[in-house]
Amino acid sequence: MSERGPAPFIVGSPRSGTTLLRMMLDAHPELTVLPETHFLPELIEATENGATASEAAHVVAEHRRWNDFHLDEGELAARMQAAGERPDPASAVRAFFDLYAEKQGKQRWGDKTPEYALAMSQISLLLPEARFIHVIRDGRDAALSRIRWKLQRTGKPANIERLARRWKRWIKRAREQGKQVPHYTEVRYEDLILETETTLRRLCEFLDLPWDDAVLEYHTRASERLEEIAHELPESEDRRALAGDQRLAKHAMTTKPPTADRVAVWRTEMEDADRERFESVAGDLLDELGYPVGG
Repeated sequence: MSERGPAPFIVGSPRSGTTLLRMMLDAHPELTVLPETHFLPELIEATENGATASEAAHVVAEHRRWNDFHLDEGELAARMQAAGERPDPASAVRAFFDLYAEKQGKQRWGDKTPEYALAMSQISLLLPEARFIHVIRDGRDAALSRIRWKLQRTGKPANIERLARRWKRWIKRAREQGKQVPHYTEVRYEDLILETETTLRRLCEFLDLPWDDAVLEYHTRASERLEEIAHELPESEDRRALAGDQRLAKHAMTTKPPTADRVAVWRTEMEDADRERFESVAGDLLDELGYPVGG
């Protein structure tokens, strides 16, 4: 194993509680967990193709998420340069994370990018210290959250069957990836809410982190941590721009302590017809995961 402390990579399907877990672990005095990065595949490809330190740093700085990290491109290039004029992929990636952790006054770092669920093998080969935490939530609750978010943002209803297919496909593909990496674990959103301390103690052991009660008080500093993304996320080729207040609204629940009414919301707030449509597509996976099916 790498001499570095284990680095958590939090992954999962959309609206499954990955930001909640990020805030919990980020509250630990030794660990900072970055907001979504997304650019690792591009940075790895650039350095594999011989990019200089300045070019590699620019790959990061031109990404639409760059402003979330509040770093200086020149300082990042200098950090990468320390590994050589043409840094290898692992050195370039670590230079970015190390710099961010240093700015946060933390010894260790982690990442919360849900989409890396589909890149675990690539990241694990590059970073032996990577340990993947796959957050799984009842797909009906995740779908409700997606439906509300889409209505709030666009005023349009979501397609429940499409959400079910996406949730099912995402989890199955992530679990297949998990079988191919040496350090992978799953955590249920429901356990993060209902058995918070027990669940977080298990995850701290998985990450070789000493227990600290600060992780239970994550919500007292969540608003401060979210301020780093309180600005517009620029549009990209396949994504529309997202205003700062919309970004904060997506994660508002992380500023509150866990309460049981955030679990199995579908029982009281999902229309029977929508539940039946979701279960007709993904009921087999719900059942496999131990979630009750049939209302």
